[in-house]
Amino acid sequence: MLLATRPDVLVCDIGLPDMDGYEFVRRVRALEPAQGGAIPALAVTAFARPEDRIQALRAGYQAHIAKPVRPADLIAIVRSFGDLAAARRR
Repeated sequence: MLLATRPDVLVCDIGLPDMDGYEFVRRVRALEPAQGGAIPALAVTAFARPEDRIQALRAGYQAHIAKPVRPADLIAIVRSFGDLAAARRR
């Protein structure tokens, strides 16, 4: 789906049904940048300990936000990622 839709930003839960979000973002990062491998990614998760944040960043996310998510925080992060993606296209 990522290859077909080419979103500007990924927002992904860590608790996925078939693979966890850590493995998902590792697979995304294994792609070439032209295929979406460099897309900005945000981990949204109930795993909110400092070590969970570190694990998300090491896996390939640029940011980590704990549930429950405040809408304003989510919007701010996605907007900043969108700005990064737009700058890369220029």
